[in-house]
Amino acid sequence: MKKALLLLTIALYVAFSPAKAQDPHFTQFFASPLTLNPAFTGYFSGDLRLAGNYRSQWRSIASPYITGTLSADFGILKNTISYTDTWGVGILALYDKTGAGALTSNYVGISTAYHKGLDVEGNHTLGLGLQAAWVQKRIDQSKLQFENQIGDNGYDPALPSNESIVTPNISYLDYNVGLLYSGLVGESSNLYMGVSYYHFTQPTETFMGQDNNRLSYRYTVHGGGSFPVNGNNRIHISAHYMRQNQATETTFGGAYGFLLNDMQDAPTTFYVGAWCRLKDAVNPYLGLEFSSFKVGLSYDLNTSTLKPASNYRGGMELSVIYISTRNEKNNRTLCPKF
Repeated sequence: MKKALLLLTIALYVAFSPAKAQDPHFTQFFASPLTLNPAFTGYFSGDLRLAGNYRSQWRSIASPYITGTLSADFGILKNTISYTDTWGVGILALYDKTGAGALTSNYVGISTAYHKGLDVEGNHTLGLGLQAAWVQKRIDQSKLQFENQIGDNGYDPALPSNESIVTPNISYLDYNVGLLYSGLVGESSNLYMGVSYYHFTQPTETFMGQDNNRLSYRYTVHGGGSFPVNGNNRIHISAHYMRQNQATETTFGGAYGFLLNDMQDAPTTFYVGAWCRLKDAVNPYLGLEFSSFKVGLSYDLNTSTLKPASNYRGGMELSVIYISTRNEKNNRTLCPKF
């Protein structure tokens, strides 16, 4: 019963405090580039990138929160712009279900980014990305329970809730922007830093028929890099700080990549690592990169104040990235991977 009430409290907070709630997020933030920073659009080692992410959280408490994304991005005008530059376009779809389906959210966005080479070889670039999204959210009132509906014999759906949900379905346009620097360090290491600003027009988001509830902007500062160790193996590190209203998230960690074969043109790499989300969770990570695919699996070991209910169990997350490379001349070998 305590677990059910805890989940219900979280769901009601998300549904009826939209200006304070936090956007959906991923433990493997590096595997969902278009939700982290629009400036990542088109910036990868290849011609076409398809990415998918699936997250299931709080299954140990009650019905899980489900978040999933699909995205595709690619470069354009490669034979027209300077060979040191990259221009990318992309599309993103995101689905989020909370509170056993009491609140569902759908996002469809398009983005573009231009990365300008800062030197004659294009080893250092600075990119600007823009993203526009259509957002639709829906509340299923049949899956909500309110204090006024709890009588002497427990919950009674026939009792009035005395809550006025004027508009159970809402939709609006949203806009995001980001900057990204990426550079080569020495001959075989790289470093990147970025900042993104989401909801910069702060659209109205409310189910209560009011026009003064504005969606809080979200900004993220992130960075990372990689460097070789023990021959062809590599260490990858990354971190980010995100803030939306009073909600903050600080994550840092890394992974060690073991090269499993000696085929430089078609390497197979096994990754093992972990990230830490301060005051929230420790996130072990396993990954495998082979052919044109990269698959990652992580799990949140909850360390927050919810751990008495969750028993340290947070959420499982799976990511799959497919990159097609038809033209080797367009292959950037040291683009960010984590």
